[in-house]
Amino acid sequence: MPYNVRIPAPLRKFTAGVETVSCQAPDLGGMLAELSLRYPELKERLCEPDGRPRRFFNVYVNEEDIRFLGGAQYRFRDADEVLILPSIAGGR
Repeated sequence: MPYNVRIPAPLRKFTAGVETVSCQAPDLGGMLAELSLRYPELKERLCEPDGRPRRFFNVYVNEEDIRFLGGAQYRFRDADEVLILPSIAGGR
């Protein structure tokens, strides 16, 4: 059940420039663990020290926010396209 995870440009410095990663984990927690094993520097950007997902990034599955698909309970499907998107804050 492989699916692709797209890594945005600001996070690629932690994946040696890799833009797309094929994953097999069934859910969000597993996906984050799988990415963390492959790219240890990415872990602290995506996970709290206890492994929970950080609040400051969003995950989209087939262009839909994972929160509206069941959040951490969403089960990835074959050929899903997943995008990790860091939240960007700013202002004046």
